[in-house]
Amino acid sequence: MSTPYDPARLRAERFARLANETLRPVGAAGDGGSWGAFQQIFRHRQMLDLLIRRDLKSRYKDSSLGFLWTLIRPLTQLVIYYVVMGQFLGAARGIPDFAIYIFAGLTIYGLFSEVVLGGVNSVVSNSGLVKKIYLPREVFPLASVGAAIFNFGIQLVVLFTATVVLGTVPLHAELLYAIPATLLVLVYGTAFALLLAAVNVYLRDTQYLTEVVMMFLMWASPIVYGWTMVEDILGDGLAMEIYTNNPITLAVLGFHKAFWAAGDASQYPDDLLLRMAVATAIGLVLVYAFHHVFRRLQGNFAQEL
Repeated sequence: MSTPYDPARLRAERFARLANETLRPVGAAGDGGSWGAFQQIFRHRQMLDLLIRRDLKSRYKDSSLGFLWTLIRPLTQLVIYYVVMGQFLGAARGIPDFAIYIFAGLTIYGLFSEVVLGGVNSVVSNSGLVKKIYLPREVFPLASVGAAIFNFGIQLVVLFTATVVLGTVPLHAELLYAIPATLLVLVYGTAFALLLAAVNVYLRDTQYLTEVVMMFLMWASPIVYGWTMVEDILGDGLAMEIYTNNPITLAVLGFHKAFWAAGDASQYPDDLLLRMAVATAIGLVLVYAFHHVFRRLQGNFAQEL
């Protein structure tokens, strides 16, 4: 004999089953710290891959030239700086193979700039996903890092091709300096992308302030002028040490040492590799600290967006 339909009884049974269910946390709080966050990101690696692909495709979605703009923009910068700074203002007279010198600096700085500027707006621009589904919020700035690495790879090919065309192929052991220089930029870029992405959710002026700071950092790095020019002005004191040990300066110098074959030992500070290693270690500490800040702030992302 069938049991008569009783909505109150069924509702009570459903609530009883729910009460016996084990609650599982879905946020970052109490998820096992940074290692737990890393495990969550790894479990969502396919989503991270999709976000990287989406960022790359959407960037030039309605463009006829598509990814060719990845080459056109840095080449345009190269021509402008080479003509204006190198020829009109005479910077090329003190720096041999000026075109390679500039393009090497622009390539590595472009990676840092793209990581940071892409990361600062990454959470806000994905507000729809943040408010609808759960996934580790770190994947948004990390997707910007992945897209920047792809574009950097294309520009790196162009840089190496330029050295072949100009007959200054860097066939020397110093070419390996490109590896720690790239790592240094990625570490600091990721650290600040995480921090600024979280802060920008609460203070939207952050993205505009970041753009201004990035312009300043470019001119504060030896990209269109020589490191020795700064040394002649600042001397050997504390100010010169601060300037030289700036991680962006170290990364640019590392790329110059790797690809600018016309340079000699006097164009670089002593113990460049050691300085880069120390700066990278400090950067890893910043990644950990800024990720901790990101995790503390991400709890109210959905409400703020």
